[in-house]
Amino acid sequence: MARQPERVAGEKADNKSPITEERLGNEGTRLTSDDLAEVDDRLRLKAVVVYEIIRQEGEEELARGPKSLWWSGIAAGLSIGFSVLGEALFRAYLPESPWRHLVENLGYGVGFLIVILARQQLFTENTLTAVLPAISTGKRHTYLCVARLWAIVFCANMIGTFVFGSAIASGFFLPPQVYDAVGSLSIHMMEIPHHEMFLRGILAGWIVATLVWLLPSAENSQVAIILLMAWLIAALDLTHVVAGSVEAVFAVWIGHSSVLDVAAFLIPTLLGNIVGGTALFALIAHAQVRKEI
Repeated sequence: MARQPERVAGEKADNKSPITEERLGNEGTRLTSDDLAEVDDRLRLKAVVVYEIIRQEGEEELARGPKSLWWSGIAAGLSIGFSVLGEALFRAYLPESPWRHLVENLGYGVGFLIVILARQQLFTENTLTAVLPAISTGKRHTYLCVARLWAIVFCANMIGTFVFGSAIASGFFLPPQVYDAVGSLSIHMMEIPHHEMFLRGILAGWIVATLVWLLPSAENSQVAIILLMAWLIAALDLTHVVAGSVEAVFAVWIGHSSVLDVAAFLIPTLLGNIVGGTALFALIAHAQVRKEI
């Protein structure tokens, strides 16, 4: 009987030649481990992967305690006020020009940048992340948890925006030019017809949900994407229930609007943001990956 060759140390049991640092590509090209790592880095995330990332983030949010949600929601309500200040700052110091509208709205992204990167609880973000686990499981308990999260975060956001709007309306914190610019922005928003507030709120909710969907793939471009999507909301003159609440509170303090006017802003805008962020975007996002999951 012929003597079997001794097994080389490190050789696999299936008698295949070990390739530790390279393997064959589709056309026989040998790729090193560094090449393969670069390929993996350059591959875009699949839709189902993005969906799963957002769904797991939603489960984490649903698992958070009420106190944690509450204080994070208040922080978000305060932080989103800087979107109004950012836009007002541009308006105050830019010259009157047809292009001023496009440039001044770049400041609207400041508050969103703070809220998202600081992982604070903004209501319109949770209309997507918290809903995906509920849609996936279909359990009544999960939907009740979503309702609890929405109620806590929305109320906390409103308190934060009330404090911020009242503070800047006092006149102690802002230069006169910026104060007047906030006033003009607030008056303009409150004069939008109620049915348009609802329709514009749908599109704003869709854009925020799109922003949440883009972030897992953004990597080093998160800041640019946040600023771009927030700019789109402001440039299109859409209505966002949390950021707009700062302007609504300001309008009340300067005597332009009443408490009833604030309610007339909140209700249609809130419903529009929910429809755009949940009923449309979240359901469509789930539908496109339903078979894969």
